[in-house]
Amino acid sequence: MPPVLFLLMLLGALYGLGQAMSWEEKRRLRNQVVEMFDHAYQNYMDHAYPADELMPLTCRGRVRGLEPSRGDIDDALGKFSLTLIDTLDTLVLLNKTTEFEAAVRRVLSDVRLDNDIVVSVFETNIRVLGGLLGGHSMAVMLREGGQHMQWYQDELLHMAKDLGLRLLPAFNTSSGLPYPRVNLKYGVRGPETRTGTETDTCTACAGTIILEFAALSRFTGDPVFEAHARRALDFLWEKRQRNSNLVGTTINIHSGEWVRRDSGVGAGIDSYYEYLLKAYILLGDDQFLQRFNIHYASIMKYISQPPLLLDVHIHKPLLPARTWMDSLLAFFPGLQVLKGDIRPAVETHEMLYQVTKKHNFLPEAFTTDFRVHWAQHPLRPEFAESTYFLYKATGDPYYLEAGRTILDNLNRFARVPCGFAAMKDVRTGSHEDRMDSFFLAEMFKYLFLLFAEVEDLPFDIEDYVFTTEAHLLPLSLSMVPSSSYVQPNRTSEEELDDSNFDWTCPNTRLLFPDPAFPRNLREPIRSAVDKSCPRPAPYREPGMGRPPLRAQDFMANSPEHLELLRRMGVSLIHLKDGRVQLVQHATQAVSAVAAEDGVRFMQEMMELSSQQQKEQLPPRAIQIVSHPFFGRVVLTAGPAQFGTDLSKSSTGVRGFVSVAEPYSGCTEITNAEYVQGQIALLQRGQCMFAEKARNIQKAGAIGGIVIDDNEGSSSDTAPLFQMAGDGRSTDDITLPLLFLFHKEGNILLEALKEYREVEVLLSDKARDRGVDVHETEEDCLTEATTPTSFEPTGQSQTSTVEVDKFVSEEVTPSQEEGSPLGEANSPAEQVSALVKEGSLTETEADLAQPKEDSDKREEPESDTDSSNQSVDELLADWREDLEAFQQMEKDEL
Repeated sequence: MPPVLFLLMLLGALYGLGQAMSWEEKRRLRNQVVEMFDHAYQNYMDHAYPADELMPLTCRGRVRGLEPSRGDIDDALGKFSLTLIDTLDTLVLLNKTTEFEAAVRRVLSDVRLDNDIVVSVFETNIRVLGGLLGGHSMAVMLREGGQHMQWYQDELLHMAKDLGLRLLPAFNTSSGLPYPRVNLKYGVRGPETRTGTETDTCTACAGTIILEFAALSRFTGDPVFEAHARRALDFLWEKRQRNSNLVGTTINIHSGEWVRRDSGVGAGIDSYYEYLLKAYILLGDDQFLQRFNIHYASIMKYISQPPLLLDVHIHKPLLPARTWMDSLLAFFPGLQVLKGDIRPAVETHEMLYQVTKKHNFLPEAFTTDFRVHWAQHPLRPEFAESTYFLYKATGDPYYLEAGRTILDNLNRFARVPCGFAAMKDVRTGSHEDRMDSFFLAEMFKYLFLLFAEVEDLPFDIEDYVFTTEAHLLPLSLSMVPSSSYVQPNRTSEEELDDSNFDWTCPNTRLLFPDPAFPRNLREPIRSAVDKSCPRPAPYREPGMGRPPLRAQDFMANSPEHLELLRRMGVSLIHLKDGRVQLVQHATQAVSAVAAEDGVRFMQEMMELSSQQQKEQLPPRAIQIVSHPFFGRVVLTAGPAQFGTDLSKSSTGVRGFVSVAEPYSGCTEITNAEYVQGQIALLQRGQCMFAEKARNIQKAGAIGGIVIDDNEGSSSDTAPLFQMAGDGRSTDDITLPLLFLFHKEGNILLEALKEYREVEVLLSDKARDRGVDVHETEEDCLTEATTPTSFEPTGQSQTSTVEVDKFVSEEVTPSQEEGSPLGEANSPAEQVSALVKEGSLTETEADLAQPKEDSDKREEPESDTDSSNQSVDELLADWREDLEAFQQMEKDEL
C-alpha cells in the first residue's frame, strides 16, 4: 500500500503577479480574525450557554422547544451545548489554551447525551461526535506537550463513544444506510422514539460518517463504528448509476432506489465525495481513492461546466436538472486542491468570488447568470475554506485579498452587538436571528490559517485532516494496527485498477510555469460575471418605438438579442450537448413592462417549439456496409432541415467516406480530389451547418456526416436534434447531411482508421443487412426506435425553454423525446395548461426532455463500454434506466 498522501504537503508554491501582502498586514488581519472569534464566542458564553446556539439579535440562547420550530434545521439541536462542543478545537488552533481547558471542563460537567430528543444523525455526527473527537485530539496533543491538560484522562473520548453508541441504532436497516434521525435516549424503534418511520435520506447524510466513525473505532479499538460506516459507503457505491458513475441526491434507505435522481456537488451530495477522498487520506485505504477518482471523472465530464457546477440527471447526465447553484458547492474548489486539480479550482473559485463581491455574501442559491435565487446567507464557511486551500496550494496573494473581503463583509454587514447574525436577504442586508455553530467551528479556523504564519500555529496542521465540519483528526490514525478495525469487503468486480489512481501529486510550478497563469484564468470569469450581473442601473422606460423581441426573430449569436433577453429577465445557458436553454426569472427583469415582454417571448417560444415539434423529422441511419461489417453496424444520426430528404429516397445515398480538409468544412475544401464522389466527414463547430454542406457540395461530395466535437457525447445520453439552416434559402443544397454524436462518430472514424476504405449507406432507416435474422440477433444489439412525445414539466420555479444551437448557427427549438408510456394530453394542450397556470413571477415550461435510453445501437466489438458486463447486468441497467425515466416525468427539471 502506498503511503498516505496529504496532497497539500506536496503542492509547490506559486506566487501570482501583484503586490504581495506585507507581513504586518497579514498579522493585522490574523489578529482581526481572533478578535472577531472572541466577539462571537464570548457572546455565546455570556448570553446563550448552555443552550445549543446563540440568537444574536435577541441576545439569548436557542433552546429547542422553547422557540418556534424551524423545521429540519432544528434537528441539529439536541440540548447538548452544541456550539461549545463544535468550537473546542478552534480554541486550541487560535492559541486559546486556557479557554480550551475551561471549555472541556464545562462539557464534562454540564453536557448530557441521553436527552429524550430526536436529532439528525448527520448533523450530530459531524458537529457533536466530530467536535468531541477533535477536542480529544487537541487534549491529547496538549497533554503530550507536558504543559497543559495533564489532568485529562480521555474523558471526551468516553463521551464520544457514548454518543456513537446512541447513533448506532439508526444503522439497523437492511441496506446499512442510517435512518436520518435518532432519539438519543430511545433509538429508532418503538412509539416513544418518535422516529424510525422515515424511508428516505440524502446521499451526504448516509455518506458523511466514515471519518468520525473510523476515528472513533481507531481511538477506542472497537471496530463496530467503522464497520457500519463502511457498509453505508459500500451500499451507496453499489447503487451509483453504472453508466454515468454518478449518485442521486436522495435514496430510499430500505430498497436503495433513488428518490431524487438529480446529481451535483452541492446540497445533498457534497460531503459524500469529500469523505471518499479524505477517508483515503486519513485511513490509507486505496479503495476510497479509486471510488473517488471514478466519481470525480464523471463530475468533470458532466457536472463541471467551468466555471459553473450544474446539477444533472444521473441517467441522462447531459441533461441539466436545474438552472441554479447552491452555496454549499463552494467547498468543491478546496476539494479539487486536495485532488491536485488546480485549474478548475481557480476558475470556480473566481466565479464564486465575483458573486460574493456582487452581493457581499454568497446567496444560498444563485442562477447561472449569477443573480440571486435564494437570498439567505447563514454565514456559511465553504468559500473561506476553498480560499484557504487555494492560497495554500498556490501562494498567490490574491487569495489573501479574497480573505480580506470575507472579513470586511462579515464586520460591515453581519456583525451585531451580541455576535454575528445570518443574512436573511443579501440584497437588502436584513438579518436573521441565528448564529449556527459551524460559524465558530469552521469560519474562524480557515480565516486564521489563511493569514497565520507557521510560527503562529500551536501544532503542525499538516499532521491532521479536516472533517467536513473542520474538526481535526490526526493522520496517525492510519497507522493503527489493522486488527483493531474491520477490513473492507471487496467484491470481485471491484479489484483495484491502477488506471483509477493518481499516485503522484502535480507540482504547481510545472503546471503553471507562467506566474501570471492563475490571473489569466480569473480575468475572463471576472468579465463574464460583470457582464451577466451588473450593478442595477436606473431603467428608462421604452418609448423609442422599438418593438419587443419576437421568438421567431431570435438569434442566439446576436449580442443585441441577448441584451434584450437580459432586460426581460431571460437568461441563456449553453448546454454541453450543444443546445441552448432559455430561462425566465420575471423578478429579474428591469421593469414590470419588460417582465411582461419576457413572459410573452417565452410563450411564443413554446408555441414555436410546439409547431416545429409537429414538423420534426425522424432520426436517420448511417449503415456501414463494407467489409467486415456488411450492414451489421447501424449508427443513429440526426437529420438536417435542408438538402436531400432521405425519407423520399428508396435507395438512400451510398458511398465511401473521406475526411474533409479542413476538418471543420468551414472554408473551401482543399482535398477536393479525395472528397469528390464520396461522403465527406466533418467536425461540428466554427460555422453554420449549411455552410459546411455548401463547401463539400462544391468539392463534389455526394453527402456529408458532421461529427460532434463534444468529447463523450452520445445519442445514448443526449437527445438528437435537427441541423438548422442559416436563415436564408437553402434550396441550393442538394446533398444529404447527417449528424453523429462523438461516440457514434468515433466508431466510424476508427473503422476508417483500421480498414482505410469504409462504405456507408445514408438512409431513413436501416436496409437489409445481408445476413440471417437469427445471426443478427446473436451477433449484435438490435435497433430500437423510441416514440416521441411532448411532456413539459411543471414543478420548478422558473420558466424554461430549451432549444438547439450550434457554435454560431441559428437557434431552433429542440425536439422532445419522452418515455414510451406517453401522455393523454396533446402538446398544445400541455403547453396551454402551463402558460395558463403561470404568472408574471415565475412559471416553467421545459421543452426538451431526452430520448429514452432504451435505444440500442449496433456497435463493433471494440467498443468496450458494455462489453465487460454480463447480459443480466445489461438488462438490469436497462430496467433501471426505464424506471428512472418514468420517474423523471415527475422530477423537477
